[in-house]
Amino acid sequence: MGWFSGWVPPGFLRDNGILGMNKRNGDYISRYNSRSRYPLVDNKLLTKAVVEKAKIAAPKLIDVVRAQYEIEHIAPRLENLEQFVIKPANGSGGKGILVIIARDGEYFVKSSGVRITLANIERHMTNILSGLHSLGGKPDVAFIETLVHVSQYFANYSFEGVPDIRIIVFKGYPVMGMLRLATHQSDGKANLHQGAVGVGLDLATGRATLAVQHNQSVTHHPDTGRLLSEIRIDDWKQLLILAARCYEVTRLGYLGCDIVIDEARGPLILELNARPGLSVQIANGVGLLPRLRLIESLEDFPVSVEERVEFSMHHFATAHAAARPASQPAESVPQTED
Repeated sequence: MGWFSGWVPPGFLRDNGILGMNKRNGDYISRYNSRSRYPLVDNKLLTKAVVEKAKIAAPKLIDVVRAQYEIEHIAPRLENLEQFVIKPANGSGGKGILVIIARDGEYFVKSSGVRITLANIERHMTNILSGLHSLGGKPDVAFIETLVHVSQYFANYSFEGVPDIRIIVFKGYPVMGMLRLATHQSDGKANLHQGAVGVGLDLATGRATLAVQHNQSVTHHPDTGRLLSEIRIDDWKQLLILAARCYEVTRLGYLGCDIVIDEARGPLILELNARPGLSVQIANGVGLLPRLRLIESLEDFPVSVEERVEFSMHHFATAHAAARPASQPAESVPQTED
């Protein structure tokens, strides 16, 4: 039986091992994530500080803008920057992120090719400081970081934006992962709710299993035309180790780790999320609950990062054929934040 969009009986979700929003919030986020640890991942500046302290690679911080008067003097600080990214410290869902890939005289060129002026950037920063893109609409801080140069392998699959790999980590064990590919419809953002493609990944090999866009199975990227079943992530085990290490760094039991692969620097932690969404189940065509319950059943004694990753690669391997025909609906689960 497939999964269907819209409302389904709770018993159906339970029988298929699907983690719904209420159960995720009550049984996993509330139980395993101490609220005192949330700022470490909700505030991206704090995330950068803590991963840097743990010697985990991330995009480099260039500058921070905390007050309106600083925006009025931002021009000299941008003068020598050809490429950069502006983000809100407390943003979510990819909102408020401005990616500049080049300069053209007095203009700044966005990843979409659109040219904007310094005044546009100043207005964008003002919106960030006012809380337009922040959690709860609270006043925020803008920061500038280095642009990730996408590995050429992924550049052939993603459209305009930077693809990322979301890995769900539970009690330090990677339990499920997917690759998110930007599309023209998603405006270059790797956000499934905006039209990005989600590709389920076999935890044992890093190979593509299924692929979905708007909850419908797809076989090819809608813009690049590349066959998605050919995807295999190189050095997959190292990415799982990187994600698993974030458990020790944050002490969050239920965690989403977003990783990008830079052409020069390799895997980088882009963001961490204490409330990762449920779309990873759609991309993989399997529910999270059996995997979470297996981890909960383990004896509670110290296990190394490498041992946890080996356990996950062995027990959570998937046997799906890659990318079902595009005419076949993908199974769906209730949606939450991406």
